Amino acid sequence: MSVSPQSSLIGAQAMGLELGGRRILEQVSLSIQPGQITTVIGPNGAGKTCLLRVLLGLQAPTEGAVKRRRGLRIGYMPQRIQIDPVLPITVARFLTLGGAVPKSRQLEVLREVGVGHLLKQPVQSVSGGEMQRVLLARALLREPQLLALDEPAQGLDVAGQGEVFQLIEGLRDRYGCGVLMVSHELHLVMAAADEVVCLNQHICCTGRPDVVTRDPAYLRLFGPTLPEGVAIYTHHHDHRHDLQGEVVCEHNHHHG
Repeated sequence: MSVSPQSSLIGAQAMGLELGGRRILEQVSLSIQPGQITTVIGPNGAGKTCLLRVLLGLQAPTEGAVKRRRGLRIGYMPQRIQIDPVLPITVARFLTLGGAVPKSRQLEVLREVGVGHLLKQPVQSVSGGEMQRVLLARALLREPQLLALDEPAQGLDVAGQGEVFQLIEGLRDRYGCGVLMVSHELHLVMAAADEVVCLNQHICCTGRPDVVTRDPAYLRLFGPTLPEGVAIYTHHHDHRHDLQGEVVCEHNHHHG
């Protein structure tokens, strides 16, 4: 993936990371573009979460360079979050832990991800699938230019995973933001991503899903993961969707 610093939200050039004397990432060069869903896949221990942390500035690289667009607003959804089970905290309070947010905005983002009814509920009463949506809502609070999602469908059944990936596509279209996602749900990734980065400490291959799944480096890591006869859906985004996945007819919009 070529780096184009003028247009990209984040760009990495020959970036490497070493932790505790162990090489985690090596010679990683990539760019994250506005309005594009970029998904990082790879086996366990490939360095996917470390790559996400370095790109977001949460971990300094030991070599190479990472550049982020000046003033870039990032909404980050971590892989998991630990909340003290005896801590009396509502979803509304949880959303404001990073700073004050108007109640109207809290309710708006919860409704956008389909859980507006949870605003006043104790966090401890929220199911795993609902908590994934609350974490996603929290990432949306400040209208990010980049959504960074670490295993957003973790722990969900197949139907729940599909709903979350469809929701992410809808949010990308609504906000016009870039999406940088780490996931191991290969079938869904290939349906939802515009760009796939296959990582195993270094970038093995990258490109559109239909290109990556034919790449020998991908096949060595994952094998032919798609059933024979199942085509990858290539989605050309010359239109927008609402959050239920329906196409929005732009000519019906009137400006007054």
